[in-house]
Amino acid sequence: MKRITVMIPEDLKIRATRRANAIGISLGEFIRESLEKALKSRLVGPFDDPYLNDNAVFEGETLVDLALDHDEYLFKY
Repeated sequence: MKRITVMIPEDLKIRATRRANAIGISLGEFIRESLEKALKSRLVGPFDDPYLNDNAVFEGETLVDLALDHDEYLFKY
């Protein structure tokens, strides 16, 4: 296993710790299981851009033809 450091909000750590304790596993095991579930359930497709899916960075709709018609969108006005 590889050790990493991740910054998370305090309330998220508290909730995760409580959930792990409630089901009788360590916080580390809870995080590993949660990551495995998230990675298995997420379908990756051609329009699955982590930047565009991050609502803290990008707000709006991703146009399906964005790459094909980028000039039209960039130089429309």
